[in-house]
Amino acid sequence: MHHFTLSAALTLLLVLLHGTCVRAQTTVTGRVVDASGGQPIEFATVMVADAATGTSRGGTTTDPTGNFSVTAPQGDFYVEVSFIGFQTARIDDIEVAGGEASLGVVELVSQGQTLDEVTVRAEKSQTVFKLDKRVFNVGQDLSSTGASALEVLSNVPSVTVTMEGAVQLRGSGGVQILVDGKPSVIASEQGNLLGTLTADMIESVEVITNPSAKYDAEGTSGIINIVLKKEEKKGLNGAVSVNTGVPDNHSVGLSLNRRTEKFNLFSQLGVGYRSLPEDITTVNRDLSDNTSLYSTGEEFRNETFYNVVLGTDYHINERNVLTLSGNFAYEVEDQPSFTEFRLEDAAGETASRWNREETTEATNPKYQFEFQYKRDFEDHKDHDLLFSAIGTLFSKDQASEFVNTTLSGDDRSGRQRTRTDFGEQTNTFKLDYTRPFTEKLTVETGTQYVTDDVQNDYSVSNYLNEVFVEDPSLTNVFNWRQNVMAAYATAGYDLGDWGVKVGLRLENTDLETVLETTDETNTQNYTNLFPSAHTSYQLTEAISFQGGYSRRVFRPRMWDLNPFFNLRNNFTIRTGNPNLQPEYTDSYELTSIYILEQASLNFGVYHRYTTDVVERVTTFQDNVSISKPINVGTNRATGVEFNAKYEPFEFVTLTGDVNYNYFKREGELEDVSFDFSADQLNGRVSGKFDLPLDIDFEVTGNYQSAYQTVQSEVSSFVFMDLGLRKRLFEGRGAINFSVRDLFASRIEERVLEQPTFYQYSRELRGTFVTLGFSYGFGKGETMEYLGQRRRF
Repeated sequence: MHHFTLSAALTLLLVLLHGTCVRAQTTVTGRVVDASGGQPIEFATVMVADAATGTSRGGTTTDPTGNFSVTAPQGDFYVEVSFIGFQTARIDDIEVAGGEASLGVVELVSQGQTLDEVTVRAEKSQTVFKLDKRVFNVGQDLSSTGASALEVLSNVPSVTVTMEGAVQLRGSGGVQILVDGKPSVIASEQGNLLGTLTADMIESVEVITNPSAKYDAEGTSGIINIVLKKEEKKGLNGAVSVNTGVPDNHSVGLSLNRRTEKFNLFSQLGVGYRSLPEDITTVNRDLSDNTSLYSTGEEFRNETFYNVVLGTDYHINERNVLTLSGNFAYEVEDQPSFTEFRLEDAAGETASRWNREETTEATNPKYQFEFQYKRDFEDHKDHDLLFSAIGTLFSKDQASEFVNTTLSGDDRSGRQRTRTDFGEQTNTFKLDYTRPFTEKLTVETGTQYVTDDVQNDYSVSNYLNEVFVEDPSLTNVFNWRQNVMAAYATAGYDLGDWGVKVGLRLENTDLETVLETTDETNTQNYTNLFPSAHTSYQLTEAISFQGGYSRRVFRPRMWDLNPFFNLRNNFTIRTGNPNLQPEYTDSYELTSIYILEQASLNFGVYHRYTTDVVERVTTFQDNVSISKPINVGTNRATGVEFNAKYEPFEFVTLTGDVNYNYFKREGELEDVSFDFSADQLNGRVSGKFDLPLDIDFEVTGNYQSAYQTVQSEVSSFVFMDLGLRKRLFEGRGAINFSVRDLFASRIEERVLEQPTFYQYSRELRGTFVTLGFSYGFGKGETMEYLGQRRRF
């Protein structure tokens, strides 16, 4: 059935592209800048109006570089360009040649109404649909007050975040996370995911489900690009915030920016403390002898953090810009946990009971340095050359001690210690060149080289005869080295109503893992081609269609490959697999966009075919379960997605996001079949209300259906978030209040049933309440310097 749906949708697209009568259109282009400094103005409104009646014949907003392109039926018209805080510009007597009209540079003159500028970013639409991506603007998401970057992602359409902190796109893993279009230490899985990134720093989140060949091929489900705020208004601008919450979520943040003719200096400073409690229950049952092990415990992730971002843009002249920036973060962790174990015999009687208490301390310094050079050429606004070099360093020095205390039955008392010395260095060198040969044809090409070098020194010691003795079977130094060399080229052809873009990327991967103690080595070297193709067609001003194809790869990461593990619960163990192979995905999608007077709708169908799928497979012995990632067969997933925004009244905005996918798994491992078919549904509904007295209120309901993995059934859950904002000082200040998971109903239960064993787990994070105050000065805007969530 799903094959028919995909082919029918593609056929429909081809019919629309080739069989529709094209109406006479005029394409109007230009660039909007601030007259006082020449800086581009993003999200300025451009309206094409009938010269005789003044009625609108088309409109758009400017992109981050101030550029715009809008089509309108041919005839006499004028253009109005407006933005809050600036005088509206009207352009008459427009010359049209060959169906095109270029307005050049449109300068807007400031009205001096800087207080109005403060609120405009916070009032942007939540989601904007573009040719190859969707842009989620964080400013209107009130429930993100006090939230982490992960919780910001959990509010983004098509994105879900599991209880373990894993990010999924359309219900699937293998997501590549970028920051400002580039890999970043603050989005590294080797620490806590997005460990130093807080919600106040995020301008928007771009969801790219079918990336072009210009992007890394990494990420079988697609790319999530987090765009950070960087103010460029002239003069001194800034914002300060203070937050407190329950459980502990206390922080102070400062954002500063200084813009002159030649320099743009920017910074983010923050310090805080937060804790993340979690209740965990597990049951391990050995069906061969009917013994059962029950564990119930509470874990904490307590963290004091310090974060500094410093950078500068140096405008050599109007055509050349140098950027230097650095990010330093330092985290001090305290991770206490307490777990009670109970072992039952086949008759259901308690054979033994004991407690396991953990004390863990760790320090995590992170560094990132970036150099970037951009050259704009005079012949065309989009003709540019961009070179960047990024170096990141991340290390972890962690020590843990575990103490078992027998309560009854067999003696389980004992002590263990673990030590982790982790270090990673990543270097990324990238060169991109964009050349429009005509107004219709644009070519992009570039290269990239990424080196990644990791060492993880891990040891386990047992307390024997009054001293700690290292356990050689659980101790090793794991080295991981990966170099990826890439080159790409794309070509885009734009005919106004219709456009097409094709590309090809070549990547060579050189990978080596070494277990030093056992002298085990795994070396891989492979070269792949990753084609991409995208097309779009605007049927009317209100209806557009888009289609896309790309091939992607998921390369196993360090924690997927490292066979050594944490001993927090030594009866439920997660470990890596040094022999893991990459998985590959062919992705197809077709989407349609409808813009109505009070509503915008987006409907899409997609299909993904993945080979060498990486799945965690659990084995069981003596009530100990060991989960390890393994390549298991193929996966075919076909889904539909629906996004909508509706404004029934001026003070009410409703948004909805629904994603359903049906998937078929095929695979076999050691004569065990993993064939099955299943489906999954995720949904989110949000209402934002503009109330009197400058108060905004937002309520969001989330639903995730139950779904099946190769071995487990994962439960469904529903939860609700609330947000409230009171604006002060004519928009410069705000009091923010948020409640996440209002009814503490986000409970994830997982059941694993096999012929020889049964396993059950339950995880609960609970309700989080945060109160904050923020104030912007200069031309800055209000912000919330917020806490964040730990992944591990």
